[in-house]
Amino acid sequence: MSSRDRILGRVRRALADVRPDGRPYEEVVGRDYLREHGRRTAGETVELLAENLADYRAIVHRSDAEEMPYLVMRLLAERGSQEVLVPPGLPPEWLSAADPVRIHDRAASTPQRLDQVGSVVTGCAVAIAETGTIVLDGSPDQGRRRISLIPDHHICVVRVPDQVVSSVPQALERLDPARPLTWISGPSATSDIELDRVEGVHGPRTLEVILLG
Repeated sequence: MSSRDRILGRVRRALADVRPDGRPYEEVVGRDYLREHGRRTAGETVELLAENLADYRAIVHRSDAEEMPYLVMRLLAERGSQEVLVPPGLPPEWLSAADPVRIHDRAASTPQRLDQVGSVVTGCAVAIAETGTIVLDGSPDQGRRRISLIPDHHICVVRVPDQVVSSVPQALERLDPARPLTWISGPSATSDIELDRVEGVHGPRTLEVILLG
């Protein structure tokens, strides 16, 4: 008898006293769990997002449309970025005051070439307040997944309150599962067995989030 047969035999014995249920899966599995934890106003939801982003070591900024180009210019200058990656659908006014050379998202660009670029600026698909998570889905203002993973510095713009939801279930309702989803909770980080934290291993070492109101 193979290991597979032994495991399946144990499963059959464990299910021997379970009565067959012909109802659809959607009816058998309960979906009455909480969709969000507590009731919040739109403003309170944005504040919770900012708090949890900071807790994950993202750097949070707030801006309006008029100040936005100057904020991006300042962040790129402080970083010392000579080049910035630009998704095809990024609103041009976001970079209208910035000096770095714009490197456009092209299929021909190699990972080695993208690694030489100092920063990337993107929008997002949705931001989740309860988890401090930003989701990218490859839309024109975000570009391909790799451009937000290779550069060491990522500036991500979240339009508030329109792109902010309270919980993961609410975010999933807005997302297309067929698209390339990237879920970001703070800068890329990992730790070894002694819990020594290392940032920038499989994504940007620095994540700056602009809450654009």
